[in-house]
Formats: sequence, structure tokens, C-alpha cells
Amino acid sequence: MTKFNVYLSGEIHSDWREEIRTGVESAGDHISFTSPVTDHAASDECGVRILGQEEKPFWKDHKGAKLNAIRTRTAISKADIVVVRFGEKYRQWNAAFEAGYAAALGKMLIVLHPEEFTHALKEVDAAAYAVASEPAQVVELLKYVVYQQ
Repeated sequence: MTKFNVYLSGEIHSDWREEIRTGVESAGDHISFTSPVTDHAASDECGVRILGQEEKPFWKDHKGAKLNAIRTRTAISKADIVVVRFGEKYRQWNAAFEAGYAAALGKMLIVLHPEEFTHALKEVDAAAYAVASEPAQVVELLKYVVYQQ
């Protein structure tokens, strides 16, 4: 049976990643998961923590974004499947970039968002192999891919 590396991208303010991980526990070691740094402050501060403080917020954000891009792009390039979640409460501009990057690399892309976002995300959805509205649907998609070989 093939082992799949799944990258869980996007919204970091809810437990959707854990719901998916728990939901596919029965797949055992046939699915491994990676994800971005989900501690918002740690993600924002990584650049200045590692490379030194900045006077202007733009340069602080720039450093953090560059370091996070290295991490994110590396993880997406190693993934077999990329799940990108667009949450309800916050705008996830990075999620749109990550979905586009995954699609450009030819990764199997699953987009996850509330149904009311369908129109706003129609171009992102068009690049996906599947569009789900609930984490439980992603669980079933992953189980299908793993067990129906």
C-alpha cells in the first residue's frame, strides 16, 4: 500500500487539522501529515528571532514571510496531497497562494471551505481535484484514496 504525505495548509485558528488526523488514524502509517507553524506569534516572529530585529513592521513581516515561505514551499513540494482550508473568521491570503503554488506544481489539491465561499473561491476551486465543506469529508476522501487501491 502506498504511503501518502499530506500537507494541511491554511487557516490556523481552529482544530480542523486534528479532526483530520484523528479521523484517518485507521490508515496507520499509510498517511503522514505536515503543516505550517500554527502558533501565530511564533510564525510572525521567526524572522526577527533568527535574523535580528527590525525597526519597521514591513521588514519584520518580510523576514518572517521569507522564512515561512522556505518552510511552506519545501513541505508542499514534498507532499503528495495538499489540503488548503479557508476558514470563516480570518482572511487567509497565504492559503490562496499555497493553493496556487500546489496546483502549479501539479500536486493533488483538496480545497476546504464553507459553502458560502464558493463564489469568492471559484478560481481556487477550479484548480482543485476536490472541494469539501467539512473536515469529515476530507477524512473520507483520504480514506478512499488510501484504501481503494
